[in-house]
Amino acid sequence: MTSVKTPAHEAEARAIQDELRESVVLDEAGPPPGRGLVAGVDVAYDDERDLVAAAAVVLDAATLEVVEEATAVGPVSFPYVPGLLAFRELPTVLAALDSLTAAPDLVVCDGYGLAHPRGFGLACHLGVVTGLPSMGVAKNPFTFTYEEPGARRGDGAALVAADGAVVGRALRTQDGIKPVYVSVGHRISLDTACAHALALSPRFRIPESTRHADSLCRRALREAS
Repeated sequence: MTSVKTPAHEAEARAIQDELRESVVLDEAGPPPGRGLVAGVDVAYDDERDLVAAAAVVLDAATLEVVEEATAVGPVSFPYVPGLLAFRELPTVLAALDSLTAAPDLVVCDGYGLAHPRGFGLACHLGVVTGLPSMGVAKNPFTFTYEEPGARRGDGAALVAADGAVVGRALRTQDGIKPVYVSVGHRISLDTACAHALALSPRFRIPESTRHADSLCRRALREAS
């Protein structure tokens, strides 16, 4: 069982982030696209009941068929603080991942990795605590700037942080459709992460891994008693 400490307050959360950030591995290419197993993870919240549901869906990377899926539902254990969202989501995401019998070669988060105001988004945090290669594919831009990429599938443009560092890529997954925002989490290069994002998005803007996980976590939240 992979566990993560729930900080008692914001200062402790920031200290944990600072410590774990040092363990992010950025010099590995990562697993090749179109091979092995890819897990998509996503969460949904019920604010009235103070619940969060997480889903982990494993796909065959070659066929994009669902191999296995798991969910977990639990109380929200940390308040909403910008830049510290991972602490709200990690306990249930890890519980869902731990319920899987298949071992994924890559985890794709609906969110950010290095493209994060503190340089340590959910994809980084999840990768470090599990040891798995991880990446983020976000639907909306966050704390960075970018030039609009070309209009064709596969066109990209650098996501640039306030200090000028390149922290990801705006990537067009479908012709003429709004890009997604890809960033490295752990043990994968940006080029490989973008190749995975394209391989996982043959028909729609959003990767199939995220589409399946989004639907599943929403269903789990509706069914939670």
